[in-house]
Amino acid sequence: RINATQRCGVLKWSFLVIIIAAIIVFFNIEQEEMIDEAITPEDREAKPEHKTYHLLRPKIKVQDDVAPVIVDDKREEEYDDDTNDNNDSLEQSQPANDNDPDNSDSEVKNQEITAEEPVEITTQEPAENENEIVETLEQSTPEDKDEQGNTSEEEPAVEGSFTLDRLKATREAAQNLVTMLEEYYNGADQSKNMMLEPWLVPWNFDPQTNDTDKILMKDKIVDTMARALVTTDQNEFIIGSIGSSVAAGHDNCNFDSYERQMERTFGPVWEAAGMKLVCQNAGEGGGCGDDFANQVFCIKQNVSPNIDIAHYTWTYFEVGSDTDQVLEARESLVRWAQMLPRQPPVHVFNTFELPGKPYLPADTDSGGSMMEYELARYYAKYGYNAFYMRSGYARGGYDYTTAFKENELNHFEANHIGDGYHNVTRYGENEEDPNRKASLGVVMRNWHPGPLAFQFVADTFSYLYAKSMLEALDRIEDEINNGRDPMDKWSAKKRKTMLKTSLPKPKVCDPLYCTVDESPGCINYERPTYGWWGAKVEDPNDNFNPHKGEVQNWELWLDGQEKDLWHGVPKQDQAFFEDRDDKEVCRHLDGCGAIQG
Repeated sequence: RINATQRCGVLKWSFLVIIIAAIIVFFNIEQEEMIDEAITPEDREAKPEHKTYHLLRPKIKVQDDVAPVIVDDKREEEYDDDTNDNNDSLEQSQPANDNDPDNSDSEVKNQEITAEEPVEITTQEPAENENEIVETLEQSTPEDKDEQGNTSEEEPAVEGSFTLDRLKATREAAQNLVTMLEEYYNGADQSKNMMLEPWLVPWNFDPQTNDTDKILMKDKIVDTMARALVTTDQNEFIIGSIGSSVAAGHDNCNFDSYERQMERTFGPVWEAAGMKLVCQNAGEGGGCGDDFANQVFCIKQNVSPNIDIAHYTWTYFEVGSDTDQVLEARESLVRWAQMLPRQPPVHVFNTFELPGKPYLPADTDSGGSMMEYELARYYAKYGYNAFYMRSGYARGGYDYTTAFKENELNHFEANHIGDGYHNVTRYGENEEDPNRKASLGVVMRNWHPGPLAFQFVADTFSYLYAKSMLEALDRIEDEINNGRDPMDKWSAKKRKTMLKTSLPKPKVCDPLYCTVDESPGCINYERPTYGWWGAKVEDPNDNFNPHKGEVQNWELWLDGQEKDLWHGVPKQDQAFFEDRDDKEVCRHLDGCGAIQG
């Protein structure tokens, strides 16, 4: 029994509870209305009672006449942080040229952004400007069917970040590049002859081929592309070049080196995939005293250990060297590369002709060992191969023999303009300055290639990699269409660990050094260095210096040539760039270093 006073208190508390319950119900109704407003009519028709919806990030409207580029939201951040402090000057801006087709192609506009992973709906306030934002919903359920039971045209609901929309955008960009290059080189057949045939083992994308080595070699590069595309925490595709002044691009602006040209040519394809192509150029001049024999030991110092593909360009220094020593260095590099995290294939760039197959009448520098062919097939499974630039020119159909014998025209003599197919680079076609335009048409500066030859090299690698990416995209699409997450097959975490016992018995290199579980390291003071620095000179007064307090006179020596803007740049390009705001694009990054005491 309760008295009147107690009864009054109970009534007050009951009334308060009823008010709170009413408020909760009111806000739940408001939340449901917000969710219903975000769901499209199509989603509402297809929504079963037991399925859960997730709200994706806002999707920016794009113009009807512009193909959208899908960018993974985990890959939208700026890529300003380079591998280390020595890489600060790697990113070169392109000289201003409104008519430059390469420059215009590299711009990514009107991006349509989707979420990598759905985020559950919350009671956050709606966007302020609802007219500019279209909120998109995705079901985390198997593919929908219409009333007749037929599968709809919507994407299968597969977990993971590589959606069909992003796949289609990437495929379009890759196919556009292949089409552009095939038109530039007078058709698919000539493009194949010039850019896929002049390798130790010609590349073959014909599904009917029965050459096991070619299939394995192609599968390696396709697998490399697929893993990079579907791995959510990989934002960059890295190609690392080690080599001599040819790799460095000396006697040219750095902007005209094949690495920088490849970034501009192949880079937009990776932008469509929501990633960035980075070409690390660790080439160095011969004056530093290095060559192929010692620099292959520095693969994870000179370039990042996380490279996806390794380029080797020490071939000038191989001429006249002991054949076994040359092959030992190459084989060692191939094997050590497989011990790096991403197990990159090694691709060689050689300016000469294929070994034993001279064609050009004035080319007396071609050489090499016939065992190079055997080595390439032996390591085809790991993607090893070598491209020979002058053989590529010779296979394109231009009659260099007649031009040389009847007209005494040697297209590969110093400062010759025109390669028989083109007289200037694509980005130089609309150049108004006659000296700069002439410079951009040079095939060989001397023993160093000029911008036009470097364009051919960049096009060759870009063509091969774009075709490999197209096949990778086909395989990824098959996984998605069959309701499987591509990450289950190609994520970096699914890459099998390589041990020394995983590789075949070496053919030339010493097993003591080339049959190891880890790639070697070296003391490296040359620049640039994109990977691990290795040993360094410690400050005499550092607490971690075991000789602190003792007399120490070891010090780092640098030649400082990377501080010279015009180091390795020809005069005609100096004259063109010296008064321009973008002259920094000419600066080479290489310099010699050592310790002395």
